[in-house]
Amino acid sequence: MIEKIIEIAKEAGKRILEYYEDEIEVTSKSDESPLTKADLAAHFIIKESIEKLELGIPIISEESGVPSFEQRKDWKEFWIVDPLDGTKEFIKKNGEFTVNIALIRNGKPILGVVYAPAMDLLYYGQEGLGSFRKTGESEAIKITSNLIDKSEPISIIESRSHGSDELEKFLIEQNLKVKNRVKSGSSLKICLVADGTADLYPRLAPTMEWDVAAGDAVYRYSAKNGVHESGIKYNKENLLNTNFVIGW
Repeated sequence: MIEKIIEIAKEAGKRILEYYEDEIEVTSKSDESPLTKADLAAHFIIKESIEKLELGIPIISEESGVPSFEQRKDWKEFWIVDPLDGTKEFIKKNGEFTVNIALIRNGKPILGVVYAPAMDLLYYGQEGLGSFRKTGESEAIKITSNLIDKSEPISIIESRSHGSDELEKFLIEQNLKVKNRVKSGSSLKICLVADGTADLYPRLAPTMEWDVAAGDAVYRYSAKNGVHESGIKYNKENLLNTNFVIGW
């Protein structure tokens, strides 16, 4: 099934790129976050394509609204989708935006696809299969990651759009020595820990479940043995996530 989801993510990415070269029209959602025609176009492609698979699994997309908790509290499986993660990066045209599709089962992601169309960069992970990175037409490469050793200097990844005093405070409180900093946008930040580019990603600002689910799957199944537990829970009554740290 993951091959089908990769195809869907790439098709959505192709549609996004049709808007990328033009002047980008931006509106605001009710929470003041930016929205473009590309977000909506990708949403419809993903939703319609998943429905055509006829798996009978419900879908939550950032652009479709969230069913009430009463409706979804007993869901064992559901798709969670961010059609264009990193809209700010898309507007800035720096390439660091992604299509995120994840399958949640019993509160955890068992499959996730993260596709950065401007880079033609693909990450995917699946329970029992492992995690992989693929660039362009090259062969997919299996990726692995290690949990940090707090006594050693580490490479941290931080948001290109959300640098904060809280991060500096966190590093001091945890007595972490930083050897270098990597900046990135969207769910690529989680994937860059999964492939070993960076050691740690402290996220000290709110996210929604659809922002992180696909990247979380890539991270979880990048463990050399077993699974890296991220601590992120899914299908909460409120889909807002509190702080989390990827890589320890």
